[in-house]
This record gives sequence, C-alpha cells and structure tokens, in this order.
Amino acid sequence: MKLIIGLGNPGKEYENTRHNIGFMTIDYYVKAKKCDTNGWQKKFNALYMQVNLAGEKVIFLKPQTYMNLSGESVRDCVNFFKVDINDILVISDDLDLAVGNFKLKSNGSSGGHNGLKNIAECLGTTEYKRLKVGIAKDKSIDIKDYVLGKISSDDLKIYDALFNHLTEVLDDYFKLPFSDLMSKYNQKNR
Repeated sequence: MKLIIGLGNPGKEYENTRHNIGFMTIDYYVKAKKCDTNGWQKKFNALYMQVNLAGEKVIFLKPQTYMNLSGESVRDCVNFFKVDINDILVISDDLDLAVGNFKLKSNGSSGGHNGLKNIAECLGTTEYKRLKVGIAKDKSIDIKDYVLGKISSDDLKIYDALFNHLTEVLDDYFKLPFSDLMSKYNQKNR
C-alpha cells in the first residue's frame, strides 16, 4: 500500500496559490488517470481517495488542517491504514527550485517548510520520501505572502506541462525502486 500526500491549504481563497502545488499535483494525477470517479472521501481531517494502481492499493491524501498542521492528518491516516513509512510520498512546494523544476528526495530536513516539519514531528521521523515542486523565490516579497500568492497565468502554463510530466514520475514511482526513480528523474532537473 502506498500513501501519496499532497500538501496545501483548504478553501477557495487558496486555490492556485504556490503553497497548494501539492494539492494541484494530486488533482492533476487522479484526473489524468481517471481514478477520481468515486470522488474524495472525508476522514482524518483530510480528503482522501483509495484506488488501485499498477496492482497496488494507493491512498491519496489532501490534509484539510492548513499547512502548518498537515502532520496530524498524515499521522491519523498512517495509523488507520497501518502504512509503512517507506511507502509514504509527500508532494510539496519548494522555494529553492525554479518554476518547472522538481526534485525527488528519500528523506531529509524540512528545509524550513512548515508542512514537512509538522509531518516529521507527528510521525517521529524525517525518513519519508518527498517530491518537491519548484515555486521559485521572490526576495522582494515576504515569504508568507509569496507562498500564499496566486500563481501567474504564465507559470500556470508551465505547471500544466510539468504536471503532465509528474504523472509519468508518479507512474514510475509504483514500478521502480526509489533510488532508481531519483536517478532517472533528478538528473534532468538541474
């Protein structure tokens, strides 16, 4: 069983904001794979969807706790479904990567990302996998305002192409060892 978590903030006012790139990535994937036919269920203070992909049970999770408390939903879902830490992939925004870039990581620090920090606190480990999606950085804007800011129409076009590519990455995530997945895709993102 795999658990794929997209990070973001709930509510209309946060749609198409940089901090919601995790939600957007998951939404694109489940729509592209036509696995959203039963819709999202509410549980764990989150929206979740349970599907079968590549012969494996997969849970998609979008915490509805707001970013800084994402770990509470993740912990409740992990405990309920008895998900192994090695089977968790968290998709989040990353200020240090340019728009259109992404990076796979097998573990590590939060890098200042409050959602990742809270997940590590609630799970008691930083040994979960990540798919970090670049949102760039604008030093002239306060970080909080920047991550909660709307994505420009030009950047939305870039993300649309990127989400299509990330669909391939997620498909391969179900087939390849994670080290092979990182080797295959990370080298293309410099």
